Order: sequence, then C-alpha cells, then structure tokens
Amino acid sequence: MAAISLCGVSKHFKGAAIIDNLNLEIADKEFMVLVGPSGCGKSTLLRMIAGLEDVTSGTIRLAGRALENVPARERNIAMVFQNYALYPHMTVSENMALSLRLQKAPRAEREKKVQHAAEILGISHLLARKPKELSGGQRQRVAMGRAIVRNPALFLFDEPLSNLDAELRLRMRTEIKRLHQQLQSTMIYVTHDQVEAMTLAHRIVVLRGGEIQQVGTPLEIYRRPVNKFVAGFMGSPAMNFLTASFKEGRLFLTQSSAECLYPDEEFMPTVESNVVVGVRPEHIVLGKLAENCFMQMEGNVLVVEPLGSEMLVYVDCSDTTLVVRTAIDENLQSGHSVKVGWGREELHLFSEKTGLTLRKSQLSTV
Repeated sequence: MAAISLCGVSKHFKGAAIIDNLNLEIADKEFMVLVGPSGCGKSTLLRMIAGLEDVTSGTIRLAGRALENVPARERNIAMVFQNYALYPHMTVSENMALSLRLQKAPRAEREKKVQHAAEILGISHLLARKPKELSGGQRQRVAMGRAIVRNPALFLFDEPLSNLDAELRLRMRTEIKRLHQQLQSTMIYVTHDQVEAMTLAHRIVVLRGGEIQQVGTPLEIYRRPVNKFVAGFMGSPAMNFLTASFKEGRLFLTQSSAECLYPDEEFMPTVESNVVVGVRPEHIVLGKLAENCFMQMEGNVLVVEPLGSEMLVYVDCSDTTLVVRTAIDENLQSGHSVKVGWGREELHLFSEKTGLTLRKSQLSTV
C-alpha cells in the first residue's frame, strides 16, 4: 500500500507562506497530478514529500508512516526531475543501476533489474551508450528507468517533459501513462501544463498561491469548476468571461443589450446582482446557428487561426474579445460581421466578488 496523506502541511520561507495548511489524500495506485501557475507551490510540495524540503508544520504520511523525521534516502520514494540529472561519464546501464550499487546490491540483481526496466521503457539497445549519445526523450526514459529499478512505493515526477519538443512531449505522455498502467504504482506528477494534467491524471489538484482550489477528475474540474480561477486555468484556449448583472430573474450582459430569462432557483441562495458569465470556446457558435441560442451577441472577426481540422476565431464584441473554436470555414475572414451565441447548459456563472461558482447544477460533486 502506498497511500499518501497530507494533513495541515505548511511551508514558510522568510515569513512568507509557500504552502498554507494543505490537506490532501492520495489513494494507493492513484495517478495524481498537481497543476497550477508558476509559483503556486506545486514543486515545493513535491519536494517536501520526497524529503528534499523541510515541512514547517503539518504531517505527511506514506502508507500510514509519518515522514517528518525520515531522511529522503529512507523514504522508498523515487523522483524524476525536469533536467534528467544523468551522470555524463556513466553508461545508461550504470546510471540506472547507481542507486542499487550504492545499496550494495549484488551485481546479478542489478543487471536483472536494469534489464527489466529497460525492456519496459524500450531502451534495451541503449544500455551501453552514454547520455551525450541520446536524444532528449531517450534521456528522460533513462531517468524513469533509474526510478523503476528501485521498485519504490511512490513515484514523483517534477515537470519531466518541460525540456522536450511538442512531438516528444506527446509521445512521452503516452509512455508515462502506459508505465503507470503496467507498474500499478502510486504516482504524483507536477506540471504547469493543463493539457498534461487532463490527459494523465486520475485526479487533478489545482493549486494557487499555496492553496488547493479544487480536487477532482479531469472531467469534473473541466465541466464543474468551483471558481473562476479554475475555470480560466483549465482549458485551452481559456474560458471566455463577460461581466453581467442579474435582476428579477433576468441576466443582462454588460457588453451588449443581450438579456435572457434565468430562473432564481439556478443560483446559490446568496447571489449578488453583479456576476461573471463564462463560456468555453467550443461551446460558442457562429452565424445563423447563433440565432436560436439562449444568449447571443454581435461582433467583428479580428483574427482567424486555422488548426487543420478546426479553427480559432477571435471576435470583437464591444469591449471584449471572444475566442471561438469551430469547424473550418474558408469563407470566414478578418473584418467580417458575425453573430455569436451559446446555449443555456454551456453557460457558467461566477460571483464577481468571490469568483465562486453560482449555478447549482455546475457545482463540483467532489
């Protein structure tokens, strides 16, 4: 069992709270992804679990065992870093076996474990090479292999794909997911890339300023964000936001004369009159389809970005720009006047004051 429990964990540096009273439970064999903007504390949290950073207060437990006074080398945790951290003078085999050699494991055992890990990662033919003879993706596989041979209770990944190009990142995401399915180990993965988080995770932890904003499955977080920050951070392109007011059961957009009936029972009990409307780019329709929508606006096309099977259209609507993800339309050009609209179920509502979700049907269930 390799369940992780963090209870009241805090990390202060020169009086500033990097992590603030964080509580989190990670199940055995779960793939948990920590995601958030730079400086939110996700790598610091990972390093505290690994024992590379001291905990200011709180308790971290691995399989029920408190880790505060356990040195990093005795925690049975393997960490894969962003920069690979391979020894250039050693071969791939020697790099992978280093931790076993330091533990004075017999040579036959070391070779067996290295060969097994190399087969899992598809790098058996690289064992005699040195790091300078490898591509970025191959080096990252070696770094993962070095972690696998230790047979740890917990794997930690600190933005391991950041140094790879787009094609390699995609391939390595698939490799890491396949690796988890094969090893059935508990894994915690840190990234600032929400696409990586969505594609890899069983559950996602969204962090901001050292605090957890939301924990849930990728679809729960995408479909039912608990606040405006989560809604805007998860999704590419980001969710569109417009200011609005709610009066006597009707919703009025500040950016246009658009208004619509919106029953009071959809809102949380303590709703204020000023709200923020959110709608994702893929839920906005253009042209004649917009005429039958729950809410619609008019605007001018600023930019069209073809993406092959689809395109992004940036539409200037009064004092706001909406991003629309839609099917390819070769006739649509910059400067065209268009209608945009979206349906009732696709609309998100947030408090202007607190940023919290106001619509009952879109509250997170986690």
